[in-house]
Amino acid sequence: MLTVGFPSETAAGERRCAVVPHTVALIQKLGVRVLIARGLGDQSGISDSQFEKAGAIVSDDAEVHETADFLCRVQVEGPARMKPSQTVIGLADALWGGDNVRAVAGAGASLMAMDMMPRTTRAQSMDALSSQANLAGYKAVLMAANELPRIFPMMTTAAGTITPAKVLVLGAGVAGLQAIATAKRLGAVVEAFDVRAAVKEQIESLGARFVTLGIDRQDAAEGGGGYARQMDDAYYQRQREELAVVIAGCDVVISTAAIPGRRSPLLITEQAVAGMPPGGVVVDLAAARGGNCALSRPDETVRHGGVTIFAPTNLPACVPAHASMVYARNIANLLAHMIKKGEAKPVESDDILSEIAVVRAGVVHHPGVKKAMEPAG
Repeated sequence: MLTVGFPSETAAGERRCAVVPHTVALIQKLGVRVLIARGLGDQSGISDSQFEKAGAIVSDDAEVHETADFLCRVQVEGPARMKPSQTVIGLADALWGGDNVRAVAGAGASLMAMDMMPRTTRAQSMDALSSQANLAGYKAVLMAANELPRIFPMMTTAAGTITPAKVLVLGAGVAGLQAIATAKRLGAVVEAFDVRAAVKEQIESLGARFVTLGIDRQDAAEGGGGYARQMDDAYYQRQREELAVVIAGCDVVISTAAIPGRRSPLLITEQAVAGMPPGGVVVDLAAARGGNCALSRPDETVRHGGVTIFAPTNLPACVPAHASMVYARNIANLLAHMIKKGEAKPVESDDILSEIAVVRAGVVHHPGVKKAMEPAG
């Protein structure tokens, strides 16, 4: 019988886990054994006894690593204990740097990278990047609202009318759209910008105004998989100049712009921050990849001329209960897709599995990942 193991999370600040009691039963129905490291769910509010009641075996982390056929985790972080016969499943930053990929390949193990999940209808229920980005967009707005020295909504009182805060969201992917919706629910006046003209309708459907710049190349900036594509330096320079004018009129800027496998585009210059009203707030959700703001420092809070810049790299971990719940469901759906009657189906037989199977028995197979791992220059 195959064993699906959930080892302890080792990444700094990681509070999420890849399994919850509800998904234990779903995974067991596949004809496999579920083994969970003791204390794995503590920071998500899940006790070992809850896992055991759901039917899982709770054991030492060492036993999970030693006996599991599949090691399912939130973040794949190398070096870690792996064996050639094992398959590691998790978020691996496969297109960025390659350290985690090298760790798995070096152990002779296999890696299924959740961050390489294709953006297709068939794979939607397994799309962990989207499920976590939703939470990041929500939490980013709450961070900004808590820091801003004024309230978000318009309020009419006996002492006069309070005008609503003005929020600008940069990037209308999953995180950006959730940030727009959350800011609107809190009563702010919301604007949003994206280089992809196709998202204009989505932005406006949430009640925000789509910001149009003088650069008439939005259609050309649309890439594959719903992401923006890399543009030339002249385009970004003009974009930054025009965005600075928009930013100057905003109390809050939430930036989410990312390009797969590339450094995040610089959209908010130091001059743009200086032009914001005193007490303004920037939340840069692209900080892990260099940031959209020139002043961002990953996981630090920067004060600049009366403006506060947050640069969190793992906001979903701030809401571990729900982040674990949705991520665990992504993992359970993937396992259901790949395991039939207790046996794992061949990777080559399925387009989803072949896309996320970055490493197979110690060999890096994914073309994009191999290219990302090549020495610079």
